[in-house]
Amino acid sequence: MSSSAEHKVVVTGATGNVGTSVVRALAEDPGVGSILGLARRIPDWAPANTEWSPADIASERTPLAELFAGADAVVHLAWAFQPTRDPARTWRTNVLGGIRVFEAVATAGVPVLVHASSVGAYAPGPKDRAVDESWPTHGWPDAAYCREKAYLERALDIFERDHPDVRVVRMRPAFMFKRESASEQRRIFGGRLLPGPLARPELLHFLPDVPGLRVQALHTDDAAEAFRLAVTSEVRGAFNLAADPPLDAGVLAERFGARPVRLPRTAARSAIAAAWGLHLLPASPHLFDAVLRLPLMDCTRAHEELGWQPRRTSTEVLQEFLEGLREGAGAATRPLHGSKVG
Repeated sequence: MSSSAEHKVVVTGATGNVGTSVVRALAEDPGVGSILGLARRIPDWAPANTEWSPADIASERTPLAELFAGADAVVHLAWAFQPTRDPARTWRTNVLGGIRVFEAVATAGVPVLVHASSVGAYAPGPKDRAVDESWPTHGWPDAAYCREKAYLERALDIFERDHPDVRVVRMRPAFMFKRESASEQRRIFGGRLLPGPLARPELLHFLPDVPGLRVQALHTDDAAEAFRLAVTSEVRGAFNLAADPPLDAGVLAERFGARPVRLPRTAARSAIAAAWGLHLLPASPHLFDAVLRLPLMDCTRAHEELGWQPRRTSTEVLQEFLEGLREGAGAATRPLHGSKVG
């Protein structure tokens, strides 16, 4: 993609955590002339050079190929986390809707597809070393999120085989957070159990140290910069995206002045399963199982080929997110509306 100001980029899922950051990053790029943001509900937000169109990627009534016509790139971010208790519905949006997006890219003759995959697409892997993009993307089959991300990786394998003229980029970010996403992510993952003392690290004297609970995080704006670079450069293939250091009880305890206390996996999972069973927790114990097995990612390829570096550490990201929880932070889009809970 050249630096001409005539290029058009279409972004699906443009009003969520990742979408708002990607739209903002593209809007600030002088090489991007126009952005079409697709979302189920049009926001009260007007970034530069951006138009909006209502779209449900899972609906046959949404003319995706028409919306993509004339685009130089499609950035596919649309994703439904809820309802977590109805995996058939999320499959319809995430997998079948994702495949509709891929097919529409081909039908419309769009030359570039940038797809938001995830660390969740990876098969179980090590926690004591980082793996590169060649690690298998079979996911953790018991968690819907991982199954869906892994299935789309296979769909993209077929798409690339059948459409070698399309430059396909697969972004595999770690867990992404920003201040404005705090309320949305509380609703999606934590429900009524996440706010309160957890949002005030100074009140946490102990942190549970669960074996295997070592993950990577990333500021959403830093991830968005990698998406922008993928659109405007000539790279292909998969890119791991994460910030340092990996987060575990030891790192968090040092950051927040708490003491790590060993908690067996079975005890932690039983507590989560009980909360899930009582409908107190939106995130299932199956997702917890997956998190314990996710590999740590090596981001060398993104550094060297994209020229990408995160500007914030993972601990800074978490600090900002917790501040957002306390404040009920949000943004002027329906998915990111703020909601403070004590």
